Amino acid sequence: MNNSEILLKLNAIFQEELDVEGITLTEETTAEDIEEWDSLSHIQLIVAIEKAFKIRFTSSEIQSWNNVGEMVESIKQK
Repeated sequence: MNNSEILLKLNAIFQEELDVEGITLTEETTAEDIEEWDSLSHIQLIVAIEKAFKIRFTSSEIQSWNNVGEMVESIKQK
């Protein structure tokens, strides 16, 4: 999968998990850009992403992300 395919899939996951239509993720998107993306929803997002992509992240990977682009890179590496 390339970055745009991953972003499209992530976009659908974010809309579903955060229950917000019209979210458009970019590689620069951060939690500060989306009001509904708080610490609790972050955990729900991680679980949904791991399930959708059939991968597991380490806690250090998750903590190192500063934006969606870094999340995409972690998914690509898996």
